[in-house]
Amino acid sequence: MKYTKATNYALHTIAYLGLLPSGKAIGVKPLAEVQKVSPTYLSKVLTTLVKAGLIVSAPGVKGGYRLIRNVEDITFLDVIQAVEGLNPLFHCSLDNHVHDRENCFIQQTMNEAEKKMEEHLQSQTIALVLQKIDQRVSDYLQSEAG
Repeated sequence: MKYTKATNYALHTIAYLGLLPSGKAIGVKPLAEVQKVSPTYLSKVLTTLVKAGLIVSAPGVKGGYRLIRNVEDITFLDVIQAVEGLNPLFHCSLDNHVHDRENCFIQQTMNEAEKKMEEHLQSQTIALVLQKIDQRVSDYLQSEAG
């Protein structure tokens, strides 16, 4: 199973925005530099996240992008569905007199697996990732001081 690069950039962008002080915005250029991606490409990803209601674009000199929801309320599934859409990952390719798509056992198995994956991604918030990042930084600083 593979997600697009856009999903990768979207998840990292949301996490990065979650590290900013509340209400602070950042421009596309610094966000792109951090992820080593072109600002033009990242702009498209950001537009998708704006349309999904996860971030907002603030115009002006101090403008840029910022979260409009708390990191505790943004799940991995929210971000993935914003970029990838809601279509199932697997589609049965057979449709004949012996086999019909609606009763395909392969399709049913794949749907069950996708449902379990979605449940897991729904339970994982951006806040949980940021806590792990904070812990890693804290552990690193303690090891350097000790």
